[in-house]
Amino acid sequence: MKTIQHPLIKPGTVESRQYQLAIAMQALEENTLVVLPTGLGKTVVALLVAASRLLNTDGKVLLLAPTKPLVDQHLRFFQNALALQETENDACVSFTGDTKPEKRADIFRRCRICCATPQVIKNDVISGRYSLSDVSLLIVDECHRTTGEYAYTYLAEEYMQTGRDPLILGMTASPGSDRARVAEICTHLGITRVETRDENDADVIPYIHERTVEYIAVPLPEPLRQVVTLIEGMIDTRLGTLTGLNYSLPRRQNLSMKALNQLNATIQERIAAGDPTAYQAASLSAEIMKLRHAVILAESQGSTALRSYIGKLDSEGRSKKGSRASQRMIQDHRFSEVMRIVSGFTGELHPKAGITADIIHDLLLNESESRSIVFASYRDTVTMLVNYLSDEGITACRFVGQASRAEEKGLSQKKQIEAIHRFREGEYPVLVATSIGEEGLDIPSTDLVIFYEAVPSEIRSIQRKGRTGRSSAGRIIVLVTKGTSDEANRWVSNRKEKAMASGVKRLRDRTRQESEQTTLFDEKVDPGEGSTLPGESESTQPLP
Repeated sequence: MKTIQHPLIKPGTVESRQYQLAIAMQALEENTLVVLPTGLGKTVVALLVAASRLLNTDGKVLLLAPTKPLVDQHLRFFQNALALQETENDACVSFTGDTKPEKRADIFRRCRICCATPQVIKNDVISGRYSLSDVSLLIVDECHRTTGEYAYTYLAEEYMQTGRDPLILGMTASPGSDRARVAEICTHLGITRVETRDENDADVIPYIHERTVEYIAVPLPEPLRQVVTLIEGMIDTRLGTLTGLNYSLPRRQNLSMKALNQLNATIQERIAAGDPTAYQAASLSAEIMKLRHAVILAESQGSTALRSYIGKLDSEGRSKKGSRASQRMIQDHRFSEVMRIVSGFTGELHPKAGITADIIHDLLLNESESRSIVFASYRDTVTMLVNYLSDEGITACRFVGQASRAEEKGLSQKKQIEAIHRFREGEYPVLVATSIGEEGLDIPSTDLVIFYEAVPSEIRSIQRKGRTGRSSAGRIIVLVTKGTSDEANRWVSNRKEKAMASGVKRLRDRTRQESEQTTLFDEKVDPGEGSTLPGESESTQPLP
């Protein structure tokens, strides 16, 4: 195996891949968005660019990642791969909310590489503890988050204004299929170049491991179907009332979140205009949102999550502090019938739980050292699955976010890192995670990923799939409840994934064309055959 030779990269630590070198060469020239499927080494590209900037500039590298586990992962990678003169603690550091503010300014001043969550850096910059002026490279991991008020947006724009020699490298496996959203990301990051590869590119094919995707159709049990029918009747009644108040709405079967958001926008406009019936409409809309969520839980999650949610709605409606929507909803005779049915549920009725256990059990019988990740959208489902798998003799670890809700405690960032470590080391063969586990976690030995439900987001779907097939063949299984929103979500995400892939390629081609035109006018020479990264010796593996 040929490895990278660079004064600041430890010998023998990083495999030399031509597509990574080619992307890094371009990223050293201008602000670049790198879109690579998970497992193809976005972090290695970041390392190559960082090493060259550290060697050739006086500045430091700031790497931003959205979660503490990701920050910790990047820190360990850079510490293991970089050969810096300073002591390890001074050269490569990490910041999170756990680092005391009064210490961060001195640490930031002394370090060469800082890996951090963005909110911490934003708070420090706003407070004047330090500036980004001497940052020679800003790496933004999972940069699809660079929209709206997210801290990435502020930091990227602040850096471009204050950095003495600014350069931005944005990295993601999935920027999204929405053109406006991708354009917003590129604007905030000042992107002028897009570099992307996929499994069909010739220079990537040698490093691709096969990933199979299977869809398992699951029937909806009759007790859950009865509940869904009752709740859908309640939704129809409320839609009828809204129609009578002159609101234009699709039929329940076509009632999407987009349609509900448009409804709420119209309601707010009518409230502002002084329409007295708009307050009733707002309450009805709130009821529909709650009822629609109950249907989703029944269809895609199962009886445990549904029973918990219906119980919360009942408690809220009976509380003096409960909203009018909740109080009116529990007075509906159909809600009383729903309560009667769900109160009689014992154990998990949905077949998904048993199917999940059977799949993992069979895998462990054949491959005792295998690792599996199960993704579920809701914490109640995660808890149920951990308990269910335990009852089936399968040791599983719960992996959720930090926030504690009601009676359920979240996982601190320290506990999240511990969970990933124990899973990676094989103490737990199964990780059951919410969306917190979707982004960026590097667990090379994961053999199986199970989607407990299909998700409509192409970003989330790609991130979930990317947890397997990193260093060997991987298997992906999506559980789809027949005749429900699961089926619709499956097709929506597939369509969006294809649209994203073609959209990113178009953007890449356009930025390349614009860059070539600029090169012609500026008489700037593109790196040709045999070029090396700045700072590499001539014996280093050349670019193609």
